[in-house]
Amino acid sequence: MPVKNVGTSLAPSLVDIGANLTNRAFRTDLDQVLARARAAGVRDIVITGTDVARSERAAALAVQHGLFATAGIHPHHATDAGAPALAAIEALLARSEVVAVGECGLDYNRMFSPKEAQRRCFAEHLALAARTKKPLFLHERDASDDLIAIVKEHRARLGAAVVHCFTGDGPALDAYLALDLHIGITGWICDERRGLHLRGLLARIPRDRLMLETDAPYLLPRTLPTPPRDRRNEPAFLPAVLETVAAALGRPAAEVARDTTATARQFFGLPGT
Repeated sequence: MPVKNVGTSLAPSLVDIGANLTNRAFRTDLDQVLARARAAGVRDIVITGTDVARSERAAALAVQHGLFATAGIHPHHATDAGAPALAAIEALLARSEVVAVGECGLDYNRMFSPKEAQRRCFAEHLALAARTKKPLFLHERDASDDLIAIVKEHRARLGAAVVHCFTGDGPALDAYLALDLHIGITGWICDERRGLHLRGLLARIPRDRLMLETDAPYLLPRTLPTPPRDRRNEPAFLPAVLETVAAALGRPAAEVARDTTATARQFFGLPGT
């Protein structure tokens, strides 16, 4: 698969803060996917956990491949977040390769779980973050007002938190920044049909609170010169996100790479910080 090799010319290397490598799209060629990521300059990847089974798998893959993972229950699965599931997530959070609580939050777009179940599950994850002293990996779709209100209520006892795959508007971004949250940007910004507004918002994000991610296998950057036939996104395509972000900011890509990598390493406590 041809990949535009942007990352190898950059120092330091890139960090993909969110990739769903437990997805079945990677079940047959993960070794090759990771080799392409390294060749593209993506040296560190945080594998996203979205329920107990996928969080356990994410942790196992992290150990196997020298990567990192999150552990949490996505709002889509909030109705499954009973005491046994939350205990299993807390046990995973005790492991060194598991560097954040989540993916957790609120999703009022697809509504796979009722709002009340989502809010209850989210509050449980905030309590886990407070107990474990690990950062939060947050998900939000069409639910910014409620997510902001809940985080604000608990903010004093929480550490760092990132709004993963931010796709919202200016008022939501300003509210997140006012709560001292970090912002994750994906290939959504490369989509001329729905992501152009993000390019005008980037300048509001302080340099030390911006991070990059693919959310692979989703959100394939539409700026790729040669997209894969199967439309699968993968960490090797993170430089395409970097290029669009850097262009929107009017800054050199190498500079944005250096800043976002340093921020990610500090946020997750990765080696080398």
